[in-house]
Amino acid sequence: MRTYTIGDFKANLSEILDWVREGESIALAYGQKKEIVAYLVPRNTDALKKRELGLLSNKAKISFRDDFKMTESELFDL
Repeated sequence: MRTYTIGDFKANLSEILDWVREGESIALAYGQKKEIVAYLVPRNTDALKKRELGLLSNKAKISFRDDFKMTESELFDL
């Protein structure tokens, strides 16, 4: 995974997006300490795979219709 400061990200946006399209993940760092504040990941990534239900594994099932429009943060903030 490559790491870029926000300034470098802005200066090289097109090139970075090409790398992401090719499957590479990018970390964005900010400030003097270069603290990572965000990740830019390809759309087809492991993050989009099905999640395990943890404690409810084998006890519950969850599924959403294809037209479900609520984001995860909206769902979990209910």
